[in-house]
Amino acid sequence: MDFLRPLTWEDALAAKAARPDALPIQGGTDVMVELNFDQRRPGALLDLTGIRELAEHGTADGRLRIGAGVTYARLVAELGDRLPGLAQASRTVGSPQIRNRGTVGGNLGAASPAGDAHPPLLAGDAEIEVESAGRGVRMIPASAFFTGVKRNALEPDELIRAFWTVPATGPQYFSKVGTRNAMVIAVCSFAIALRPGERRAGTGVGSAAPTPRRAVAAEEFLSAELDWDGGAPIPPSTAERFGELVKEAADPIDDVRGTAGYREHALAVMARRTLAWAWDEYTTGRKAS
Repeated sequence: MDFLRPLTWEDALAAKAARPDALPIQGGTDVMVELNFDQRRPGALLDLTGIRELAEHGTADGRLRIGAGVTYARLVAELGDRLPGLAQASRTVGSPQIRNRGTVGGNLGAASPAGDAHPPLLAGDAEIEVESAGRGVRMIPASAFFTGVKRNALEPDELIRAFWTVPATGPQYFSKVGTRNAMVIAVCSFAIALRPGERRAGTGVGSAAPTPRRAVAAEEFLSAELDWDGGAPIPPSTAERFGELVKEAADPIDDVRGTAGYREHALAVMARRTLAWAWDEYTTGRKAS
């Protein structure tokens, strides 16, 4: 196995173009596990840790642009006030050591259905910035990025450079069910983002289908049902229906972490709970603890 360590983004793109079989590595929290267990044996590793710009973030045209090398820990500390849903999800990732190494860019590259960052990115209408030496930059909506179990929309010569998303304009929440309280792969997860200015809601469902996905029918239902101007309490029937629509958006399986039936039940519960937290914050200003 070859080890490639470019020091500039241009060199990284050239290396990937020359060696499409090269597997990018940043924090290594997913890749090294697969290598240690002999689940993957790429022809080369493409180490991106020396490329400084991947660890930067900024604002352009009212949106946040976050480099693929920004760690979960930095995302929480430096961007948590503007991306609360993604920050909540980031806090649930592994241990402090993992959060200091792991990145959202790596989570996207791994494309696991259980990736913790994926539901908030979907709920927030994020876009993934990818690039190749030959074709240049293209933007992929998060909703189109995941194509199958651990598969994404990247071409063989492309690398993830950053992701883009608007700062939160309303409450955002993330909920996750696991087999224990810490350092756990999600049995299922759910994210919600309210956008009062647009009178709509975004959602993201994780670990309950071959790919992370939005619950589009649930979003459309909620956007029409909520009292955006008056802030009236959400009727129990509305919350119940929202949970059912989220459950219907899933396509879970039975595995060692949980049954399909349990995942569907848990998603409906999490959808109702996160909706209650988000609406309470929207109408009272109190954040759920």
